[in-house]
Amino acid sequence: MIEIDKVLEKCGDFHRYQFMLLFLFCIINLLSSVQYYSQTIISFIPEHWCYHELLLELNVTEIRRIYEGIENPSCVSYDNVMLGDRQNESETEIIINKRSCTKFIYNYDFGYHSMTTELNWVCDLKWKTTVGQSMFFIGSVIGSLLFGILADKIGRLPVLISANMVAMTGNLSTMFCSSFEFFCVCRFIAGMATDSNFVMMYILVMEYIRPSMRTAGLSLCIGIFYCIGSAVTPWIAVYVGDWRMFLLVTGIPFLTVPLSYFLVVESAQWLVTKCQYDKAVQCLKRVAKFNGVHVEDYIFEEFKINCTKSMANSTKEVNMLKLFKTPRLRRNTLILFFKSMVLTLCYDAISRNVEGLGISPFIMFSLSASAIFPACIVLILLQDKIGRKAMASSSLLMSGVFTAASGLIILYGKSINGKSDVILVTTLAIIGRFGVTVAYNSGAQYATELIPTCVRGQGVAAVHVAGFAFTFLSSYIIYLSQPFPALILGVLSLFGAGLCLLLPETLNRTLPCTLEAAEEFGRGENIFQFSCFENRTNRTTSTDNLGC
Repeated sequence: MIEIDKVLEKCGDFHRYQFMLLFLFCIINLLSSVQYYSQTIISFIPEHWCYHELLLELNVTEIRRIYEGIENPSCVSYDNVMLGDRQNESETEIIINKRSCTKFIYNYDFGYHSMTTELNWVCDLKWKTTVGQSMFFIGSVIGSLLFGILADKIGRLPVLISANMVAMTGNLSTMFCSSFEFFCVCRFIAGMATDSNFVMMYILVMEYIRPSMRTAGLSLCIGIFYCIGSAVTPWIAVYVGDWRMFLLVTGIPFLTVPLSYFLVVESAQWLVTKCQYDKAVQCLKRVAKFNGVHVEDYIFEEFKINCTKSMANSTKEVNMLKLFKTPRLRRNTLILFFKSMVLTLCYDAISRNVEGLGISPFIMFSLSASAIFPACIVLILLQDKIGRKAMASSSLLMSGVFTAASGLIILYGKSINGKSDVILVTTLAIIGRFGVTVAYNSGAQYATELIPTCVRGQGVAAVHVAGFAFTFLSSYIIYLSQPFPALILGVLSLFGAGLCLLLPETLNRTLPCTLEAAEEFGRGENIFQFSCFENRTNRTTSTDNLGC
């Protein structure tokens, strides 16, 4: 009997079609990174002060001098400003009152006008941006569930196209926001596409490419093009100069995604699970034709017979709730849920925590994004050598230590002289971003290997959605003034590192297929038992085959 991987190998599993898929995956990475971080870019808050007509005559340095020593200078209002002779500081006076500001003077960073400056959502109204952004993550939870169900009902390819169109709709509709309520609705719509606009293409590439090339091919595409997209995004905003034009310029390219319908074939593995064997064969034949490979018809006929027998002998799917039935499996499942929550929250918040660090958020955003590519390279080089547990725990430990350290430096600087070492804080923050990126990229594979095959699809989806649900809090953490975001995220990363130590190692282990095997998996393993310290002769089976 012939399995689908054997048929794909005959059709070409690392040929022209696979290179085309990887190219399209690179484009999806660019679009996904821009779409994900657009909410941060449009919400940048530059240095600002309460409006006064006399302040318009002054430059930024002079305004700063007037407000020097005043608590919360960005949001205080005043009745009068006595400037006197600019050369005589003693004659410069500002009279403070308790009224709220309704108009502001902005020091536009690189000349970029954000949505928050146009609508004056700063100071007492800053919460509107935070709540609106949190709606993005509420949308991501609902969208991930909805598109996940649709992917199992109608296929990966239609969901890929639909999710990217929803992302475009959410971002373009945000251009017309003038009220808080409409902003929340638009960000909710944009958030619905998060994950699905990326994961569907990820699955299609993974299912049609040679197993030995999956890690390298997918990781390099993500590492290079998600990194480029993230680093370039703020400078697109600087170039166009306005948040509405930024959303338009970055939203229109999503119209290219439907063209993939004419190039990409549906997942043959999904079609097999739906007993659509003829359509699965048609997809495989299209792959062979694209690759210029001739495959005998009897191979496809034998493949269909094999699929028919396999599906006839398959047992009824086990419900995901069975993961909580036995004590050890329940413990591991709960740890995976909590780890995903902490990891996703820290990854999102650390990547978007670019304001208040003493450096332009545009520059900080690009510097922070530069950590994505080396993180993927480290993952490729070390993931299969030191093990999943060592990789996840050590990278989160690194992120926690350096992120918390950046917060402590800011706190120490403010308490001593009112400012911190910008270069040191920036370096520590970038290293923290590097660590959490390594942990985030390895986290999905760790969960996939720990959850037994019989409920793997449901379990991994649930863990993923739990992570997105917890990311709802990231906007509120970033809302706090520095150094509190860095300190909170550092502590959470350290907590996540500790959680990883409680999980069993999966590298070179026979992965659990059943709930019973998952209950016994890793029994007797202590928290500091790492694969990299084991004798190779004592290892059992490679984890390359996730399907038992």
